[in-house]
Amino acid sequence: MQLPANFDSVSVDGIMSDWLRALREFSVEALVVLGPDPFAVQENRLVLALHPPRLLDAAEALAKSQDFGAPWRDSDAPLVAWQDISKSAFESSGRWRRLWLAHGYQSVVRIAFPLTAGRAFECYLFSPRQWPDRSEPALLAWSALNIWPLLKRALAEARSPLSPRELECLNLAFQGMTARGSGEVLLCSERTVNFHLANAMAKFKVDNKLAAIQRACWFGLI
Repeated sequence: MQLPANFDSVSVDGIMSDWLRALREFSVEALVVLGPDPFAVQENRLVLALHPPRLLDAAEALAKSQDFGAPWRDSDAPLVAWQDISKSAFESSGRWRRLWLAHGYQSVVRIAFPLTAGRAFECYLFSPRQWPDRSEPALLAWSALNIWPLLKRALAEARSPLSPRELECLNLAFQGMTARGSGEVLLCSERTVNFHLANAMAKFKVDNKLAAIQRACWFGLI
């Protein structure tokens, strides 16, 4: 699968649009990225990216559903799933399926990228046709694995509440560095490092470094 030559954009919308164009040969016409709400309970998911935007109602219904949610992540279910959502067995099991069917979509591939504490980022690829076997869904999963590092970075940059210095200090704390050691790396005082860490904890609405690091992971920052 050949990606466009300009596929180095840091814009989330640009990445999603280019990715969708690269998937035209597989009849993929919609992409959704869900992620954890860093300030809510485990079950809560947010629509982080969507293309085309007109499908927001269906994407939000998917985020609010329990399908592929916390119970799925707590099970031994695979990280890549392929469903024919047009099958009658699925039609009565969730509002999101009814909405996607109403928009003309028949199939979906879901790829999960697990995070700490049972959270995950999830990419969903929707097609208006049924795939005859696993070969095309497998290639779609491979495309998501390839693009995810770039897309994750763009999402993190777009959503981050932290300053660059706060993120640097939190990253060093994640690596096990003390405030004094971080100060030596950053050429600043231990007090300055603690100041930036305190600001990061306040922005993440937590009272310790471990919880701040965990929420940074949920944002995709670490």
